[in-house]
Amino acid sequence: MSAEITMYSTTWCGYCNRLKKQLDREGIGYTEINIELDPASADFVEQVNNGNQVVPTVLVVPVGGERVVMTNPSLAQVKQAAGV
Repeated sequence: MSAEITMYSTTWCGYCNRLKKQLDREGIGYTEINIELDPASADFVEQVNNGNQVVPTVLVVPVGGERVVMTNPSLAQVKQAAGV
């Protein structure tokens, strides 16, 4: 894969569950972090979302590229940022 994908989520988030299913269906690997269990990740999500804990927040770090942070992205947006 040409990028590292991290999804910040919660267990109860319907948008998170939908995006996870789409990524799984497409065979796109990602790391999921539950912000309710990881205070440092919750802080990161707040930083990039104007003080709000909005999920899913997705961090894409392409190999040799600039990191991209997206809030509630579509599958197409994640694929584009990841170069897949």
